[in-house]
Amino acid sequence: MATAKEKKEEVKASLKILRAELRKMHLGVTEELALPEPIEVKKLMTHMEQLLTVIEPKSNKKSKK
Repeated sequence: MATAKEKKEEVKASLKILRAELRKMHLGVTEELALPEPIEVKKLMTHMEQLLTVIEPKSNKKSKK
């Protein structure tokens, strides 16, 4: 079981990667007028889902179903 400090560091690292990828996509849309590839969007969505599993406690997941 990861400690709170380890979870915090994991979340920080994940958010840093997500921000960089989203920034790159945003620049592509605004400057190049090109939509991102669907596979890239799916990859980011998967990464966000993984981040949510770290952030949300298990008890909240059960109550949402």
